[in-house]
Amino acid sequence: MRIFDTIDISGTGLSAQRRRLTAIASNLANVDTTRTDEGGPYKRKRVIMMEAPKASTFNTVLDREQNRLRRTQAAHMEEGAPQPGEFIVGSGVRTAEVREEPVKPRMVYDPNHPDAREDGMVLLPDINPITEMVDMIATSRAYEANVTVLGAAKDMINRSLEI
Repeated sequence: MRIFDTIDISGTGLSAQRRRLTAIASNLANVDTTRTDEGGPYKRKRVIMMEAPKASTFNTVLDREQNRLRRTQAAHMEEGAPQPGEFIVGSGVRTAEVREEPVKPRMVYDPNHPDAREDGMVLLPDINPITEMVDMIATSRAYEANVTVLGAAKDMINRSLEI
């Protein structure tokens, strides 16, 4: 693992959590939006995060390390496998997409609403503000955890420079 890998991984985490917070803020801001440019009520947005392409899963890393321990010479290593002393943990997270959920809108009786149908029913987005707030808290905690890791990595780099 190179010295700046931890900073790169935390940076991808910070970026992904920022995108998630943006989607949550958009959902909360549009909880009562009945008309969009596409027509119909607002659709809840959800950020899909995936492991970054270079990263290895824990089982893959574990298998590689077990195989590394069984071999004594670099010539016996599989092509593309980490060399002795190397340990590939991962390369962070990426935002695969921001998906609009195809959830059926909720119906509310409000005959005075400008978008009410003839029967007085209004189509509203199926967004639960409580769920969005819980997601926001979890996202902000994940953001804080990435900031803490970033700070720890910075401190380790600074201490290594003092040696």
